[in-house]
Amino acid sequence: MAFTFAAFCYMLTLVLCASLIFFIIWHIIAFDELRTDFKNPIEQGNPSRARERVKNVERICCLLRKLVVPEYCIHGLFCLMFMCAAEWVTLGLNIPLLFYHLWRYFHRPADGSEVMFDPVSIMNVDILNYCQKEAWCKLAFYLLSFFYYLYRVGATVRYVSA
Repeated sequence: MAFTFAAFCYMLTLVLCASLIFFIIWHIIAFDELRTDFKNPIEQGNPSRARERVKNVERICCLLRKLVVPEYCIHGLFCLMFMCAAEWVTLGLNIPLLFYHLWRYFHRPADGSEVMFDPVSIMNVDILNYCQKEAWCKLAFYLLSFFYYLYRVGATVRYVSA
């Protein structure tokens, strides 16, 4: 059984892809929590609960912002590894999401202080829906990618050992 750089890339990508799946699941849970907190009609009129709700939104947005750059960097590392390993099909599958990440990063709010997920704007229903759909699409992409990478690890090792 031979071990190539491509096999190493796929193995490392499997581990990192699992971490990205957990990041995205956390995003989905956070967006659902924001949506549920936003729609609770019983507590909307309670002023003491309003301050608590605002602090909760700020806390969630702060945690979401901390996951954005690592997610983008890990995905960029995937593309760099596959380019170095000359895995062009896999690189081609990852390039559209990389370009989307770059577009999303460079079109963040103009003040420059926040990467994304501003507490005021995230409570806009349209933005919250968009972020939640984006998270579900990324989850589907990362899950499909995970199983593709798993297949490619086996195919790469089997091809080299034959």
